[in-house]
Amino acid sequence: MNSGSKTLYWALTLLFVVPLGLSGLTYLMQMPFNVHGLDHLGYPHYIMPFLGTAKILGVVAIVWGRFEKLKEWAYAGFAFDLLLATYSHLSSGDGARASFPFIMLVIMFASYVQWKTRKPIPRVSPV
Repeated sequence: MNSGSKTLYWALTLLFVVPLGLSGLTYLMQMPFNVHGLDHLGYPHYIMPFLGTAKILGVVAIVWGRFEKLKEWAYAGFAFDLLLATYSHLSSGDGARASFPFIMLVIMFASYVQWKTRKPIPRVSPV
């Protein structure tokens, strides 16, 4: 991987893991704006510690990146989280608020593509 694509990968990755990591922390602290947002969307408060913990663990898995399967699952988890957030905001009439998770999803996808394309594709030898 050349330095340009490595820089692009880390720039894209940090653009989505920093906000989602901070979001995880605010969910764990059960900040009032998160409580209000969940109330507005119709979700129970008891999912806040779960979502907060999942987001922080996902960020760690992606940034650390030592275990590829775990990193894959973290990307998948964030994809589901961001798709659900986009859908929830659209369904509740918050079209403007749906743009943020959708933009984060696009950035996450770009980070994922950069990660996957930088790795050599293993060749299968004929048997």
